[in-house]
Amino acid sequence: MIAKWISLLGLAARARKLVTGEELVLKEVRKKTVKLVLLSSDAAEQTKKKVLDKCVYYNIPVRIVSDRATLGQAIGKAERVVIGIMDDGFAKKMNALLDQ
Repeated sequence: MIAKWISLLGLAARARKLVTGEELVLKEVRKKTVKLVLLSSDAAEQTKKKVLDKCVYYNIPVRIVSDRATLGQAIGKAERVVIGIMDDGFAKKMNALLDQ
């Protein structure tokens, strides 16, 4: 069974409410347009530190989720380590689903 948050991530991707890739996500974090950052559990330590530090500084919530393959598959792309959700509604729902 596919987790509900993975389905929601696919929906957000189709709605063009996501930004993926470390550099693009960090750029949007600096602009404060990202509402929630999803970071894969198998991201490199350096990447994790950079993303977490930046998000803490700009007060953007971060959730550590499954692996990069799952993240990529959810949005129909190759492996993804960092995904930023740009929409408030999607971010709130994603948090709720990840808390279940």
